[in-house]
Amino acid sequence: MTRFVLKGLACLGLVVSLGSGLATSASASGGGDEISRQHWTFGGLRGHFDRAQLQRGFQVYKEVCSTCHGMKRLSFRNLSEKGGPEFAEDGAKGLAETYKVSDGPNDQGKMFKRPGRLSDRIPSPFDNEQQARSANNGALPPDLSLMALARKVEVDHPFYTLPYHMIKDIVTGYQEGGPDYIYGVLMSYGENAPPYKDNGGHLAKMTEADAKANPAMPRCATVVSEPGQADVCNKMSEGMHYNEAFPGHQIAMPAPLRDGVVKYADGTPGTTENYARDVSAFQAWAADPKLEERKRLGLMAMLYLLGTTVLLYFAKRRIWSGVPH
Repeated sequence: MTRFVLKGLACLGLVVSLGSGLATSASASGGGDEISRQHWTFGGLRGHFDRAQLQRGFQVYKEVCSTCHGMKRLSFRNLSEKGGPEFAEDGAKGLAETYKVSDGPNDQGKMFKRPGRLSDRIPSPFDNEQQARSANNGALPPDLSLMALARKVEVDHPFYTLPYHMIKDIVTGYQEGGPDYIYGVLMSYGENAPPYKDNGGHLAKMTEADAKANPAMPRCATVVSEPGQADVCNKMSEGMHYNEAFPGHQIAMPAPLRDGVVKYADGTPGTTENYARDVSAFQAWAADPKLEERKRLGLMAMLYLLGTTVLLYFAKRRIWSGVPH
């Protein structure tokens, strides 16, 4: 039995050593390009949210994202609770009052609008799905409450290195695939799909300089290659926008962020990169507001189990030390 266990550990060590020389890369679930892992303060076993970053992220959401996207699972009172942006309660109350919330029916049996309260959910910018689609050329803007949990990235490596990546993610406590995905999409917009040159049925990606010299070059969101067949160019559909990280490279949402679109109150530079990072962190908190408490309890439980294991080991040695083998 011992020999079998040692062989298993040796095989596992070989797998880990093979995988340790490979760089970690990930792709958007569904066929997007590579999405690099970002460093977040809430990452790892002892991660925590940056309060200032969450406050800036909410500002980006309110001034940019909320024109199309709702966060119906988030209440105004959550913005002042411990573990989140921690706005002052009076500030959160004042913010809620700037919204008009549907309520009723009243004594006449009619619905009416009233100022928001701390207990109210953050209302959607649209009254219903049909209104949302009508305002966005048929596309339905998703609710962002759980976006950081609904999206993920996938490791694109040979199958024999997967145990290494699984162990590495467990040890480091990696679970930031959703924020990495959101950040990657926000930072991966292009002005146009890349140009391709046809070399006898094989489409090869070219530079923008080549495209200017030859405007007839086709621009393809993706290229389908089948053995023994000519490559097929999937051109951009009408009303769609090119995004390198989004699966299929076509997204209905135009680039929402650009430098200077939001003026931070704390003086942080108003760059697209800062906006994308801050709003991604805010969505990570909105999807998992108890992250800090969960990680703290998890570490306490692990330490408790470790201590219990040590005590049980010495108890076993003491109890069975006098028994002849």
